Amino acid sequence: MTEMETPQAAVPQAGRTRCGFAAIVGAPNAGKSTLLNRLTGAKLSIVSPKAQTTRFRVLGILMRPNRSGSQTQILLVDTPGIFRPRRRLDRAMVAAAWTGASDADLTLLLVDAKAGTNDAVRAIAARLAEQKRRAWLVLNKTDLIPAERLLPLTAELNEIVNFEHTYMVSAANGDGLNELLDALAEALPESPFLYPEDELTDLPDRLLAAEIVREQIFLQIHEEIPYGTTVETENFQEKADGSVRIEATIYVARAGHKAILIGEKGSRIKEIGALARKQLTSLLERNVHLFLNVKERAGWDEERARLRAIGLDDHE
Repeated sequence: MTEMETPQAAVPQAGRTRCGFAAIVGAPNAGKSTLLNRLTGAKLSIVSPKAQTTRFRVLGILMRPNRSGSQTQILLVDTPGIFRPRRRLDRAMVAAAWTGASDADLTLLLVDAKAGTNDAVRAIAARLAEQKRRAWLVLNKTDLIPAERLLPLTAELNEIVNFEHTYMVSAANGDGLNELLDALAEALPESPFLYPEDELTDLPDRLLAAEIVREQIFLQIHEEIPYGTTVETENFQEKADGSVRIEATIYVARAGHKAILIGEKGSRIKEIGALARKQLTSLLERNVHLFLNVKERAGWDEERARLRAIGLDDHE
């Protein structure tokens, strides 16, 4: 891990707790969700090799000792990838990312070091510079490229934004993450904790269930179909035996997508359901009975109600 030299903040009074929000922003596929999951040690944000998987802000809560001998509650905010939007859904996703950054005490610009800079990354950096808010540069996937390529990349981005610090990490294997967390534990403001110490997220179980189903759609369907689907939990019922019954509807934009998603004799949707149920059983730590329904709904990605159902605010 490499850190640029900056003056050290004053050490707080002994025993003073710290708490604050650190928003993770960047272009699609920079590894933001992987980083959140790795830092928190829990599956909070869904991950797939496809870009634009995350659609709304996801909060991860973790505790970290600080130098005062007390604890810092680090509130990590995973945001959607920032890209040029076309649909109402896209615009709401990008707005959610920038809202997450503007509401945070500190912004982490996560950059795929292997891919390097492009117009999208430079545009995000330029907007961060305009906002004049506290920002750190975090270069991800640094284990995949020669070290000599990192310094020019760091220099180029620091020409755009006056980053307080630069960190070299790998969200996939954990390189540099302890140093990043230690720095966050000192950088966030002195404050009481905002959440119970044993909480991992504020994501409702209903929304988590819908996201796990949507993740399996991204992983199992290799065409463009996942981008035209959304999932809503219609029923989340606690049973007397401790299990939970979850009924979810998958909305697709086209009739042809519905047929592909269901598969021959229902084979594809059964596989998606089985894999999602296994994940949910582990995450919720109880038996899960999952029932999926697929409906065609043209134009769902332009409907305010559908966007609100998946956790997005729409101000258009």
